[in-house]
Amino acid sequence: MNFGKSFARALLPVTILAAAVPSAAASDSSDLARLKAHIGGVQTMTADFIQTDARGRSAAGTLQLKRPGKVRFQHGSGDLLLVADGKTLTFLDYQVGQKSSTPLSRTPLGPLLSSSPDFNGKAQILPSSDPRVVVARARNASQYGQLTLAFLRSASAPGGLQLYGWTAVDPQNHRTTVKLSNVRYNVGVPDSAFTYAEPKKRRG
Repeated sequence: MNFGKSFARALLPVTILAAAVPSAAASDSSDLARLKAHIGGVQTMTADFIQTDARGRSAAGTLQLKRPGKVRFQHGSGDLLLVADGKTLTFLDYQVGQKSSTPLSRTPLGPLLSSSPDFNGKAQILPSSDPRVVVARARNASQYGQLTLAFLRSASAPGGLQLYGWTAVDPQNHRTTVKLSNVRYNVGVPDSAFTYAEPKKRRG
């Protein structure tokens, strides 16, 4: 499996789940309230990540997010980039000189990055063996595979929750895990972070 494609496939759908609101159930009501408060309280976010694919290969990178409409996932080497500039979502592979774009409004990231996201009923809270952890899984995400997200309870984070990482299993049953570190909320993120250089096409 192409590692670059794995990078984009894993990061894009799971970012959506990161802000999905789970359905209300009696036992989940307190965590539901925390997730709603978390979502409403995050206007910007930065983090480092380590992604590990199904073959055990790891890659590090950085995440920057800014509402409305902007996100940037960058591979540490700078060769791979997934960026939304407010209107368009673009994946760039500088190693092979490829670029693909789609209107942000046609992707699930569109509502996530809106100023007033609405995700009611699109995820569910799962039982967790660790009381310090809140686990959520996407509903109706068959086109992306299975997506499971973990939040740590943290009094200093918006809504009392901090995004820790996620696991994605794509429709081909390839598993990718992402762990975050140095997560910071509502810090200065310049609009220039969501620009990019055009890849140079390689001659055949």
